[in-house]
Amino acid sequence: MSHERFDDLAPVYALGALDGDEAVEFERHLAGGCERCQAVLDDAHEAFATLARSGERVAPPPHVREALMERVGAASRQRLPIERRRSWLRWAGATAACVVAASALTAAYVAARYEARLGVMARETARLREGLLAHEHALEQQLAATRAVVDLLRDPATRVVALRGAGPSPQATGRVVWHPSAGGEVFVANLPAPPADRTYELWTIAGGAPKPAGLLALDATGRGTARLEPTGGPVDVFAVTLEPAGGTSAPTGPIVLASAK
Repeated sequence: MSHERFDDLAPVYALGALDGDEAVEFERHLAGGCERCQAVLDDAHEAFATLARSGERVAPPPHVREALMERVGAASRQRLPIERRRSWLRWAGATAACVVAASALTAAYVAARYEARLGVMARETARLREGLLAHEHALEQQLAATRAVVDLLRDPATRVVALRGAGPSPQATGRVVWHPSAGGEVFVANLPAPPADRTYELWTIAGGAPKPAGLLALDATGRGTARLEPTGGPVDVFAVTLEPAGGTSAPTGPIVLASAK
């Protein structure tokens, strides 16, 4: 029997596409120690492994390609036997299947990379959105405070009181726009961020008795605003102290801002 038949069967066997009597025949021949068929089988395995790893088109082994080209040339001179044409079609079909499988693997890899990148972009977008919302909220608070101050300044009974830094924050400054019956707004600047377990608390002092007037939140630049509710009576001094987180009912910490008596 011509060895050319086994040259056709070897690459098809490497793909696992050989079955039935042909598979039995080829395995019997291979078990007989044919180095030529074993080399064809090893080359085919290596070519398909490279194709699966890279996703690129890989040519069949040179001797297999030459054998196929000889058969193509011979087809123009004479009709190929049915069995040889069937083997060639098996090779072409199996090769096409490998190309499709490699393309699918490559597409899956690319899709996974893009999905990971899209996840990063989504998190960055969410973080930017949160920052914009926080900034928008801060601007809305500033606008509301500005409108309230404008309304207060229309009344002759409104007074503007300066706050000066004291104790651990001598560089701090502030203003209180105050109306006896409408309350007011306090504006501060140059205050350092308080420790994690501390907060700035506002006080109104009349007759030497301090009364809590709310907590003061700062932005990243050390600026802050707060609404002061009316006290129902005159206020002698406005002050800001550093207190435990959540505030206290009576001042316990150092004064950082205060108005003159």
